Amino acid sequence: MPELPEVEVVRSGLERWVCGRTVAEVEVLHPRAIRRHLAGPADFAARLTGQRLGLAHRRGKYLWLPVESPARPEPARQAVLAHLGMSGQLLVQPQGSPDEKHLRVRVRFADAAATELRFVDQRTFGGLSLHDTVPGDPEGLPDVIAHIARDPLDPAFDDRAFHAALRRRRTTVKRALLDQSLISGVGNIYADEALWRTRLHYDRPTATLTGPRTAELLLHIREVMNEALAAGGTSFDSLYVNVNGESGYFDRSLDAYGREDEPCRRCGTAIRRRPWMNRSSYFCPRCQRPPRPGV
Repeated sequence: MPELPEVEVVRSGLERWVCGRTVAEVEVLHPRAIRRHLAGPADFAARLTGQRLGLAHRRGKYLWLPVESPARPEPARQAVLAHLGMSGQLLVQPQGSPDEKHLRVRVRFADAAATELRFVDQRTFGGLSLHDTVPGDPEGLPDVIAHIARDPLDPAFDDRAFHAALRRRRTTVKRALLDQSLISGVGNIYADEALWRTRLHYDRPTATLTGPRTAELLLHIREVMNEALAAGGTSFDSLYVNVNGESGYFDRSLDAYGREDEPCRRCGTAIRRRPWMNRSSYFCPRCQRPPRPGV
């Protein structure tokens, strides 16, 4: 599933190619793609047609575009929420270009630019939906994701509050990093990368983390995410692409994730993989020693 860097790359593409444009027509080709819009495809299309899409925003792995009336300059009361799931893609394509095999939703615009927005999703775990916004929120945050925590690249992220919450959780560090109500945008890939850089084992109890250790972990989370952003994200297959259909290449720079049996770039010990919560955790057994029993 795309994590913060991949979703941010898509968000910046939408900001360049879609924001400020007025919707002329919405075509829902597969109802599952808008299943979170409970009123159904016809209502989704009708509510969006004739509206202007505002500035694209992101919180963690979610992104949204406020829906603004071209005739009334007032704060957006609704927003289009996008969740990419495992294989969702938001593509800006020339009008008339061949449809993708797994095209689910098409949005055409009223301006002279000969491009349209397409939501493509092979596995149909992602989707688009319209939601009310949180009253008074300047970014038009959809109310259904108001519980999602801010992400570590958000200027409003509170490092001290995050450390205090970690200490209270009574869980392990990787479980905490994947808890989107505690810190958003971090998934399996970047958790493993940040833990490797911090020399922390994924099963380290959060109650044992000191303030400086948490600060170091946040530093490396931000480092790895900014490096991934610069590389366009991480693409292991053709499912994750930006709005122009281009893959990211940060997978070439990964130090832990996906490198089972390859030498640790720090000490030369073979990287190991262990099953973890229906996923895998990659770590160096020498640099990231497991916690002692009972710790």
